[in-house]
Amino acid sequence: MKEQIEHLNKVITTLSAKTNEEVEALRIQYLSKKGEISELFNEFRNVPNDQKREVGQLLNKLRDSAQNKINDLKAALTDNNNNTEKIDLTRTPDTFPLGTRHPLSLVQNEIFDIFGRLGFVAAEGPEIEDDWHVFGALNFPPEHPARDMQDTFFIERNPDILLRTHTSSVQTRVMTTQKPPIRILCPGRVYRNEAISARAHCFFHQVEGLYIDKNVSFADLKQALLYFAKEMFGEQTEIRLRPSYFPFTEPSAEMDISCNLCGGKGCSFCKNTGWVEILGCGMVDPNVLENCGIDSKIYSGYAFGMGIERITNLKYQVKDLRMFSENDTRFLNQFQ
Repeated sequence: MKEQIEHLNKVITTLSAKTNEEVEALRIQYLSKKGEISELFNEFRNVPNDQKREVGQLLNKLRDSAQNKINDLKAALTDNNNNTEKIDLTRTPDTFPLGTRHPLSLVQNEIFDIFGRLGFVAAEGPEIEDDWHVFGALNFPPEHPARDMQDTFFIERNPDILLRTHTSSVQTRVMTTQKPPIRILCPGRVYRNEAISARAHCFFHQVEGLYIDKNVSFADLKQALLYFAKEMFGEQTEIRLRPSYFPFTEPSAEMDISCNLCGGKGCSFCKNTGWVEILGCGMVDPNVLENCGIDSKIYSGYAFGMGIERITNLKYQVKDLRMFSENDTRFLNQFQ
């Protein structure tokens, strides 16, 4: 009888069925009152007494195995039937909502594309920086307001460590590790200790540019910025450079473009001046070059920096800076 039980066990593990009728036929064949397993139970009385315990256990396991197999076959057919009922093969595929690039990413990519044609390449650096890369190397005096706690986020346990206030820190890292010529764009998020409002935020995004080589002049800077303005805002765009002051450039200037809403005639957006400020720029101060190990008697260079949010506002007329960081899909879907 042990051989019969072992043989049936092997047969049961290989059972299969494609319909409920086939499953029922298998149940009758093995588990009904006249089934093969039931017949083995009927013959159990003929088993010698010293083998009854062992054979009885084998018979019980065989019956349980057969019952589990039948249950599994039923369940598999039920799942297949349910799946078939849920799938309508005549339906068109479900459309998944597709996202889009963030407006700041769109504008940043466009800035990179424009300056990339002039030979600029990307350079990145850490957002948590030390005082020397953010201020010291860039000619900021110790008493400069930017070093105050109310303007900059310092790390309390180490006042020499702070969240960078501009991506100029990337420029200092490149100047101390690479030899001219240098032509880079430095994108990234920067932090200022400011109250959050529609016109200001405690973090925003910048792109800064740096070009250092022999015989670089202010005329080179002006031509590069004029090319950028016309490519970004249209061929009709005009620029003007106003004298300004930055610790790391000399001479320094702020650049305005003719208002792209009123064409320079004057409107509420440009405060009736016809001009809108978009960036700061200037020739790299010789002290900065020397601080970073570059001979200012041989090399000169220019630098510029702009807020990506500012450019995006001009391009898409976004009136509230907070919209860029709130992840409101109603706002983001406009840029698909």
